[in-house]
Amino acid sequence: MHNQNPYLSIVIPVYNEQETLEELYRRLTTALDQLGKTYEIILTNDGSKDRSSEILKELHHRRPSQIRVIEFNGNFGQHMAIMAGFEKVRGEIVITMDADLQNPPEEIHKLVEAIEQGHDVVNTHRLGRQDNWWRLWVSKMHNKLRAWMMPKLVMKDEGCMLRAYRRNIVDLMAATGETTTFIPALALNYAANPTEVGVAHETRFAGESNYNLYKLIRYNFDLVTGFSVFPLQVFTMIGMLISFLSFLFVIFLIARRLIVGPEVEGVFTLFAIMFFLLGIVLLGLGVTGEYIGRIYQEVRKRPRFVVREVLEE
Repeated sequence: MHNQNPYLSIVIPVYNEQETLEELYRRLTTALDQLGKTYEIILTNDGSKDRSSEILKELHHRRPSQIRVIEFNGNFGQHMAIMAGFEKVRGEIVITMDADLQNPPEEIHKLVEAIEQGHDVVNTHRLGRQDNWWRLWVSKMHNKLRAWMMPKLVMKDEGCMLRAYRRNIVDLMAATGETTTFIPALALNYAANPTEVGVAHETRFAGESNYNLYKLIRYNFDLVTGFSVFPLQVFTMIGMLISFLSFLFVIFLIARRLIVGPEVEGVFTLFAIMFFLLGIVLLGLGVTGEYIGRIYQEVRKRPRFVVREVLEE
């Protein structure tokens, strides 16, 4: 145990990053050493299936007082890996980043400077993004949609995990106990003086992204359903509008029947309207199901993650 806590805590989730970890260690420790502040690095192995676990143990043995490793018993997701780190941090300033080196460690000083200027949460946006075209397009569209649905959640770039938090914000997030959450948005709920800075962005050092299109969609569902009831409100308004239009349509059909008499024309139009309304109903049920599913996950009170081993001095 250490009598003096470090000033900085760097929390990094790791999943199948065997080709990146050595370079991450070299660049991160070099950048932190140059800052001249005490620090610790917490790496959470989120059920990696490659040699990441062995490499993390080797890194811990190199700097046992500075590098701590949390080993999960399986794959629980990026945000739970970060939460596990939050429960172990000792530093006053806590910084999160990805292990793939798309977040350059050399940019950490910008976040530390912003925190030291009095901000309690420092969000970031990526400058000159190096992602492929479809990820750029999806990110752009979702940022616009999120800004429209959740105007109080002010973030230019929700996908950049290089962020900094005061310790009291981290303690509040760790205490929530939520099984599905979105950390940057959760932090803004507790922040009194947040800010945002631009940081460089690089291509992956090695390997491929662990986020495919399906995971990106699920990731965005967690954000929307975890911090807004806007989708439910939309379907409430749609339901009221359709009910009103349906009432007017029924009045029209009754009047037409009295004026024109029985007729069979328009059957296919009625079928088209019916299928459209059925699609709206199914979509609304799906959105409602997303909220109910998250309620179900929370009320079961199962552990958010299972830690198999913690390597620390």
